[in-house]
Amino acid sequence: MDLKNLINIDPEVLGGQPVFTGTRVPVESFFDHLEAGITLDEFLEDFPSVSKEQAIAVLDIANKLITSEKVAQFYEATS
Repeated sequence: MDLKNLINIDPEVLGGQPVFTGTRVPVESFFDHLEAGITLDEFLEDFPSVSKEQAIAVLDIANKLITSEKVAQFYEATS
């Protein structure tokens, strides 16, 4: 799935916070829920505008970023 079909950044939507495309659900909320021990299915129940395919694709992208050979550059850019 194309990143633009997953995540939207628009200054008119939640002040430009990254959200799942087609929703007003911040991607950060997804990771906050998972960090708190809330399951994917529970998150999807709380935010029905997010599709399971979107959520799984975002997890896949996060996995690729974190496990990339260039992860050191990612850490430098975010610190």
